[in-house]
Amino acid sequence: MYHLECIECDQKYTKSEVIYTCKCGGLLDVIYDYSAIELDVEKLRTEAPSVWKYRALLPIEANPVTIHEGGTPLYRCDRLADKIGIKELYIKHEGLNPSGSFKDRGMTVGVSKGIELGMKTLACASTGNTSASLSTYGAKAGLPVIVLLPEGKVALGKVAQALIHGAKVLSIRGNFDEAVVLVRRLCDEEQIYLLNSINPYRLEGQKTIGHEIIDQLGLNVPDRVIVPVGNAGNVAAIYKGFKEFMKLGITQSVPKMTGIQTEGACPVTKAFKKGAEDIIPEKNPETIATAIRIGNPVNAKKALRAIYESGGNSEAVSDEELVQAQKDLAQLEGIGVEPASATSVAGLKKLVEAGIIGRDETVVCVTTGHLLKDPEEVINISAEPITVDANIEAVRKAVFSK
Repeated sequence: MYHLECIECDQKYTKSEVIYTCKCGGLLDVIYDYSAIELDVEKLRTEAPSVWKYRALLPIEANPVTIHEGGTPLYRCDRLADKIGIKELYIKHEGLNPSGSFKDRGMTVGVSKGIELGMKTLACASTGNTSASLSTYGAKAGLPVIVLLPEGKVALGKVAQALIHGAKVLSIRGNFDEAVVLVRRLCDEEQIYLLNSINPYRLEGQKTIGHEIIDQLGLNVPDRVIVPVGNAGNVAAIYKGFKEFMKLGITQSVPKMTGIQTEGACPVTKAFKKGAEDIIPEKNPETIATAIRIGNPVNAKKALRAIYESGGNSEAVSDEELVQAQKDLAQLEGIGVEPASATSVAGLKKLVEAGIIGRDETVVCVTTGHLLKDPEEVINISAEPITVDANIEAVRKAVFSK
């Protein structure tokens, strides 16, 4: 009941083909026969939260490789909303997935599909979270994993995850975009299954973020959903999740999709502000947010289409703005996220102040990775612990000093 289809030329491919992009070079999407899909909404809402409660909308027929991903909390954040000056704000914290990022949603589907296709080895290029997630799911599936990382550009917490789960980790003397070119060639020539987000099945898992938001809001649709943008898959994927619920008659509208990048790596934002349908790649992206330090995001066209079609927006924030947002999330709401995740909140603040987002809107910000993904950054931006002697007088003096 599904097939692959090019978003550029409409060329169709069967579900049994190992293919990532169309022969014309266009991106592929998974197309379903929605008339054949039935969802019992009341039953759906009573099921335990997980990616696989939406199985009727996922392209996997066999038993999936799963470690209970999905079902992440949607926090109502009134103190942060007051500070930003907005009526109603929610944080969808994807950092509470098993490996600590939203990537697990894509990997449970992508790795399961790889097994269905008979693939024996898995691979990816990564800025960190993809490698951590693929290594985790590869270990669960009992399949070897190869990871290409840009040398010196990945947070150690993510490298540690790939290593402990047994992946073969290669540190490339180049940036992420160069690593992507290399891993694609390796996979094509050696019959290894590629699990970067250019793989259309990855995004099918990630679209369940949209499904879950609607479930968690009692089938109500927020005015806007704001997402950090790195390789640009999430904006398009989450939007697809919202569109599917509307096609099935569960909801009557979709949110405005808004993508946030950093000023040092913002090809999607630049394209949006020009009204362009595609990006001009950036050769040397640089930002403290290592997870989205990407100059040539492969899903840019899909993301831009989602933004335009939904009436959304794209903006870039400075490293200083995202660090402040990261602190605000932690200190006002108790939510610890890695730097890239905080761009959604920093972007919200910037767009509210610019009058682009209305103060009466209901907004969901997606935070994509856990604080402990990048502890070095936290140490660098925070005050050092106060060292005192081991006696009560010294402790009391330090506690009450200004």
